Amino acid sequence: MTGTRREIDRPLGQLAPVRGRRRILPPLRSLVFAAACVATVAVSGAIALGDRPWRNPAASAVSTPDVTGAETTGTDITGTVRREPLPAAAPQPLPASPAIGNSRSTASGGPQIIRVQPEPGEQVAGIAVIRDPSALGQNLRVAHIPEKAVLEEGPAGPLPIRAEDGRRPFDVYARPWSGTRGARVAIVIGGLGLSQTGTQTAIERLPAEVTLAFAPQGNSLSRWMQEARRRGHEILMQVPLEPFDYPNVDPGRNTLTVAATAEENLKSLRWALSRTTNYTGIMNYMGARFVADRAAMEPLMAELGRRGLLYLDDGSSARSVAPELAMKDRVPFAAADAAIDGERDRGAILKRLDQIEATARAKGFALATGSAFDVTVEAVVQWAAEAKRRGIEIVPVSALALDPEKG
Repeated sequence: MTGTRREIDRPLGQLAPVRGRRRILPPLRSLVFAAACVATVAVSGAIALGDRPWRNPAASAVSTPDVTGAETTGTDITGTVRREPLPAAAPQPLPASPAIGNSRSTASGGPQIIRVQPEPGEQVAGIAVIRDPSALGQNLRVAHIPEKAVLEEGPAGPLPIRAEDGRRPFDVYARPWSGTRGARVAIVIGGLGLSQTGTQTAIERLPAEVTLAFAPQGNSLSRWMQEARRRGHEILMQVPLEPFDYPNVDPGRNTLTVAATAEENLKSLRWALSRTTNYTGIMNYMGARFVADRAAMEPLMAELGRRGLLYLDDGSSARSVAPELAMKDRVPFAAADAAIDGERDRGAILKRLDQIEATARAKGFALATGSAFDVTVEAVVQWAAEAKRRGIEIVPVSALALDPEKG
């Protein structure tokens, strides 16, 4: 009865004290907690410093493109970056490849193998393709290496051609640019290859955004092409076309003429095209009479369309039929607004460049041509540095081309 009364009288929520249990004194509790902390830190340190597979440097292999200056046509250079799955295994070589980047998850769900430039047409399940925004054209690290897919052998040497997958030399060798809508200026400096010192000066001094055009009569063109491409320049081939008062005014060897047959002119064109590689297209050298003659121009433009090359009109003839034929034959087309060095004077050239800048600000873009004279090169170097600070973007000629295949 007493026990029952005690249970009833006890306030709700309070339990009867447990008899026979000793309470842990506060100092002893602190000691137990501190010992537990020390044990936790010791175990964590042992784990962190242990030889785990993902902390082993040998488990991660990185390789970069082996780029050389070899001039052998068709050298296949590939850049890859590999990360092996866990646990680490001996790195396996990845296949050679030309142009896109992708990442593939491993079967174990661990780190991916990230591959730069997979094989064309390669089908791999679970691929996530990642495009580098700067890779709008050929990777500048390997820009001097000819792309085998857009070459064929010709009687006088390698010729540009559309690849089986549809890529054009115009696409493959185009220099990347920002793609923004600001005022843009393209400058094309021609006559490279004729003077060795002048060519070297132009390639070394001119900004990489300036397009260089090579004369087919020049010397050591393959060597100069490679140097120009290594430094980032987009390049063109100049093709000599018949001017008025020909042959008193002679553009040089293998000039295309109005009186020649279509086959004779195509033979001369292919000779010029075979002089080097890695160019996006051609520009006329002289040719005021030729470019105004539809019968003479039609075979030339059809050949450029078949080979996937750009045509740059130097703007010297108001009667040129090139714009119309370029649209018909699917030829990327650009026309110069002005030549900057008709007068070989530094002040006069700078004034012409200022006029080109005004044109670009008015319509969004402008294109100028010039020759590789020392005074022209120095003026362009000075003006380009100042124009960039004023917000003008210097772009390659391909950036201003009207491309019928892209609308």
